[in-house]
Amino acid sequence: MKKNLLSFSALILSTALPAWGQTTNQTAGQPEEIVVTAPRLEQNLPQILATQGVRVDTIPADEILKRGYLDIAQSLQGLAPGLYLAPKNGPFDYVDGSFQGSRTSDILWLVDGVRINNRLYAGTTPLDTLPAAMVERIELLEGGQALFYGTQGVAGAINIVTKDFTETPDGAASLGGDTNGSGHADAYFRDSLGSSHFVVYADMDISEGFQPFRDRDYQPSSTDRNRAYSVYTVGAKYALDFTDNLRFSTMYQFDNAKLDDSAPQLVQQAHNERDEHIVSGKIDYTPSDAMQFFAKGYYHRWAAHYTEYDNSLAFPGQLDTIEDHGPWGFTDAGVNLMAKVQPFQGFDAIAGYDYQAYDGSDAVLVITEKTEDVHAFFGQLSTNNDLFDNAKIAAGFRHNDPSAGPSKTVWDVSGRYDLTGELFVRGLVGTAFRLPTAEELFANDPFDERGNPNLKPEESFNVNASVGGTLDDRRYRWEVIGFLRNIKNLIDYATFDEGTGQDVFGNVAGMVRVRGAELDLGADFTDWSASLNYTYSHSVKANNLQIDRIPVHQLKTSLEYHPEEQPFDVTATLLFTGNIYRSNLVDGRENYGNYPVLDISGRVYLDEDRRNIVTLRLQNVFDETYASGLGNAFPDNGGNRYTYWNLGVPRTFSLRYTYKF
Repeated sequence: MKKNLLSFSALILSTALPAWGQTTNQTAGQPEEIVVTAPRLEQNLPQILATQGVRVDTIPADEILKRGYLDIAQSLQGLAPGLYLAPKNGPFDYVDGSFQGSRTSDILWLVDGVRINNRLYAGTTPLDTLPAAMVERIELLEGGQALFYGTQGVAGAINIVTKDFTETPDGAASLGGDTNGSGHADAYFRDSLGSSHFVVYADMDISEGFQPFRDRDYQPSSTDRNRAYSVYTVGAKYALDFTDNLRFSTMYQFDNAKLDDSAPQLVQQAHNERDEHIVSGKIDYTPSDAMQFFAKGYYHRWAAHYTEYDNSLAFPGQLDTIEDHGPWGFTDAGVNLMAKVQPFQGFDAIAGYDYQAYDGSDAVLVITEKTEDVHAFFGQLSTNNDLFDNAKIAAGFRHNDPSAGPSKTVWDVSGRYDLTGELFVRGLVGTAFRLPTAEELFANDPFDERGNPNLKPEESFNVNASVGGTLDDRRYRWEVIGFLRNIKNLIDYATFDEGTGQDVFGNVAGMVRVRGAELDLGADFTDWSASLNYTYSHSVKANNLQIDRIPVHQLKTSLEYHPEEQPFDVTATLLFTGNIYRSNLVDGRENYGNYPVLDISGRVYLDEDRRNIVTLRLQNVFDETYASGLGNAFPDNGGNRYTYWNLGVPRTFSLRYTYKF
C-alpha cells in the first residue's frame, strides 16, 4: 500500500504543477462561500464572553483540513493553544488531556452546544468517535466555565461546531488513505431553499492500525498486534426561518464504531462496539441585539458493548471469555433556556435555566443502573459599549441542585480593558465545580470498587489573567497568560472496605493546586505565517508532586508557506512534550516525556478554481518512538509485573483527494 500511495502522489504532482503554468490569481472563478451568521444567542455566546474577558480561541475548518487531520483529537493536539492531548494509540482512541494544567476530567466537551462528556467515567473522553471532516470550527474557552456550561467546565469548555448553514450551495467529497492500512471517505452538502436551510454530512474511517506497544512489551500470549478501528458518522441539520427574528433548528448525528482495546498480554481480540446518538431541537427568537432568547432540548445516548477473548495460559490453544458483548453506556438529556436583554442603558443581562437528566450502567465493571437529575439557575449582569467604549465587566452566578448530593452555587467576575488599539488586558476570576460521575456515585464491583452517593461536588477557585496585543499593523500578535486553580473535595478512592474488598470513593482531604503560564505568539504575512504556544503548569496535590499525566512543559509551533501565486501550500508543525509522569509503576514513578514530534503537510490545487485538491501529510517525520502513556502488565511466566509503553503514531504518510462543488 505504501508503494501505491507514493506512486499515486508522484503522478498527481507531476501532472498538476505544469497545468498551472503562469496562473497568477489563485481564487479566479472560485465561488464565495457565505455562511449564515445571524446574531443568535447560543452561537454568539463564546464571542460575547470574549468581549467580557474570557480567552476564546477559534480553530476554523480550513486549518484542520490543510493539515490532513483525521479526527478531533489529532486536530486539537496540533492546533489548540494551552491544550495537551495524547491519544493512547493513534486516531479514534481515548486520550489523556490537560487544559492549562488540568486533569482530563476538568474539561467540558460539547458538540453544537450539547454536552457529550462520558457521564459514567470522568477520565474517559468522548473524542474517539468524532471525525475532523464534520467540523465548521472548534471553540476553546479557557478558564472556569461553570456559569453558562455547568459541571466539568473547571479548566475550560471546548465546543465542536459541525458544518453550519449557508445561503448558497456548498459541498465537498474526499477519499484518502495512509501507510497504516487506513481508508478515509467523507462528504457534505449544504444549501438554502427559501426560508429553509439544511446540511448533510457523512464520514468513514477504517484502519488496520499500527503496533501499539514496543516489541519488548509483548508477551507471546498477546496475538492481536495491531490496533484497528472502524468509525462511521452521519449527520443532518435543518433550520426553518418563520420570520427574520424567529427560527427553529434541529440536528442529529449518529456514530457507529468498532474500536480495538489493545493490551500487551493475553488478548486474542478485545474491542468496544458503540452506537452514539446526539439530537437537539431549538427555537431562537432574536428581535434585536438588545433582546435574544433560545429554548433548546437535547438527547445524547452512548450505547456500547465490550468484548474480550484471551488466549488461555492454562489450556494452550483455547480461549478464555473475559466479556462477551457486555453492555455499558449512558443517556444524557436536558433542556436549556436562556435570554439576553438590556434592562437599562449601559448594561446587558443574561438569565437562564438548565435541566439535566442522565442514567448509566456498566455490566463490565458492574455499575448498577441509576439515574440522576440536576436543576440549575444562572444569571449575569455586564456592561456594554453604551457605558464604556473600551472596557467591559461582567459578573454572574449559577445555582445547581442535583438529586444526588448537595446543591452548589458558583460565581465569576470577568473583564477586558483595551488600553490602546494594539494593547489589552483581560481576566476571569470565579468558582467552578464537577459533579460526581455514575461510577463515583453508584459503582458496585465486587472486590474492586464501590461508589458513594453522598459525595460532594468537587469545588474549584480559578483565576485567568493576561496581557496582549498586536504590532506592526497587526502582522504580529502576542499574549502572556497566567492561570491559577485550587480544587477541594477531590473525588478519589478514600477508604478501603475490608469486609467486601472494595475501594470506596470519597472526598479526599487536601487541596489540588495548579499554577501556570502560557505564551501565545503569531505572525501573519501575505505568503507565510507562523505561530508558537508554550504552556507551563505546576499541578500538584498535597505531596507537591506533579499530578500524573499532566505535562510540566508543552510547546506547539508551526510555520506555513502559502504563496498567493502558486498552486500549493506547505505547513510544518512541531510538538514538544516536556516532563510528564506516571505513578504506581514497577519502578514507582516514571517520567515518559521530553520528546519532539514533527509533522509536515501540504496541499496541491489541481485547477485554477481550487476545486480539485490533493492533501499530503507526513506524520512523525523522524519516526520518533515515544510513549503516549504507561501501564503495568504481568509476564506469561507469572513473574513480576513490568512497565509497558503505549506508543504514539509512527512515521505515517497519508494522501487525500478532495473535490469541492
